[in-house]
Order: sequence, then C-alpha cells, then structure tokens
Amino acid sequence: MFVSIVVPCYNQASYLDDALQSVLDQDHNLWECIIVDDGSTDHTKEVSNAWENKDPRFIYVHQNNAGLAAARNFGIQNAKGELILPLDSDDKISSDYLSLGVGVYRNNKEVKIVYCLAEKFGLVNGFWNIDDFSLRKLADKNSIFCTAFFKKSEWVNVGGYDINMIYGLEDWEFWIHLLKHGGTVHRIDKICFFYRVKQVSMITQLSHEKKEKMLRYVNIKHADFFVEQLGTVKEKNRELISLKKKLNSKTFLIKSLIKLIIKSLKK
Repeated sequence: MFVSIVVPCYNQASYLDDALQSVLDQDHNLWECIIVDDGSTDHTKEVSNAWENKDPRFIYVHQNNAGLAAARNFGIQNAKGELILPLDSDDKISSDYLSLGVGVYRNNKEVKIVYCLAEKFGLVNGFWNIDDFSLRKLADKNSIFCTAFFKKSEWVNVGGYDINMIYGLEDWEFWIHLLKHGGTVHRIDKICFFYRVKQVSMITQLSHEKKEKMLRYVNIKHADFFVEQLGTVKEKNRELISLKKKLNSKTFLIKSLIKLIIKSLKK
C-alpha cells in the first residue's frame, strides 16, 4: 500500500530535518512525503529543497498562509497514496511505523484510523499517557494525536479537515467526523510516534476564549454525535439529581466509607 505523509510547515524549519529524517528511515519504501509550506517566512523552502534533491519521494509545495487545516488539505489533495499520514514538522516517527500501519489495514478492512503509543521529547521526556480510545471518551476530549493513518477516500467522504477550526482542535473535529457514522480504530501497542514539547506551540497559545469558540463550533456541527454519546441536557440533569440524592443518603455514605476502609486494609 502506498502511503502519503503530509508535513505542514509554518516557520518550523529548524525542526524540519528531524521530521524528514524519520520519514527517510522508514523500512516500508512505498511512500511519498509532501512538505506543505504554509507561507513560512523562515528558510523552510531551502530545507525542503535539500530533501527533494536527496530523495525524489520528498515533494515541496507552497501556499499562502491559510492555517494548519488548510495546509493539510492542500497536501492531501496532491497526495497519490491510498493511505494518508499527517506529520507535524517538529515531530518524528519510528522507522517501522509505516510498515506496522500498512499491516493493520491489510488484515482489517473495517478499520478507519490506525495510531500507536507515543513518547514526548524536548522540554518534557517520557511516555505520553493517553487514554484508551472509545467514542464516549472522544466525545469528551481528543484521545488520538494527529499522526494517525486514514484512507484518502475517507478524507474525501467527510470533506477534509474543517478550515473553520482556525484556532486548533482540528484533529479532534476530524476524528469525530470520520467515526460518528461507524468504523473501527486500531492502536499499535508500540511507541512509534514522538511528540516534541516546546515552550511555545499552537496548543500553548490556545487561549480559553479561542478554545471555547472552537468547542462551541464542534458541538453545534456534531450535535448528533454528542447527544448519542453523552445524552441530552435533561438526561444529564436527571443523573445529577440522582447523584445528589445518593450523596445525601446516610446509607450510601456509610457503604462508601466501608468500601474505602476495606480497600485500604487490603493494601
């Protein structure tokens, strides 16, 4: 299976070599790597051109600055691969990530998204502890990082990444759109993705106000998904009333205390 790795880059030229070297090191050779220069003002073009000269599978394209979602879409539009793997320009992948991902799709025709275990590096180093995936958890927050495989045909079906997600959380919205009408998710139980932690990033710059704006947008766009996974406001109110009654019940409190005591004694 042919894989198109899409690397958007906006003024991240100083990290780009690390990301592209991890692509070149892949033990699965059927790939192309599309570097999308999203209107950078640094030396992204020069770095990218050097990699094009090193291996023709690296392809440099440029667009006027339009944001991360638009940059990914532009790269995928130009992609030849059946499978797509986004990779941010400051992150890295293991040399066997492509071969392991392709293997999952060969063995499971129903799978929509394939991802892996992850590790942080940079300002913070160590295992990235991410919750196991479920649709219920996805309704609460994103539990799949951007560097996960999906089929280009699925990207076409949902209309790509939503360019209205200008302040971030575009991955979360995209995964919801892909999965809310069915399909399975597979996690490779090996660390194949390396996430660079920096002092300043798109996530750290996401203010509370901007985040709330994006959350409201996603909740309205995918209201059917959130109702199915989380229930309606009335259902939530009934749950809260029920919990309040339990907490006010002396019997409930006594039973809870006894359970805590027994649990502590067993340790």
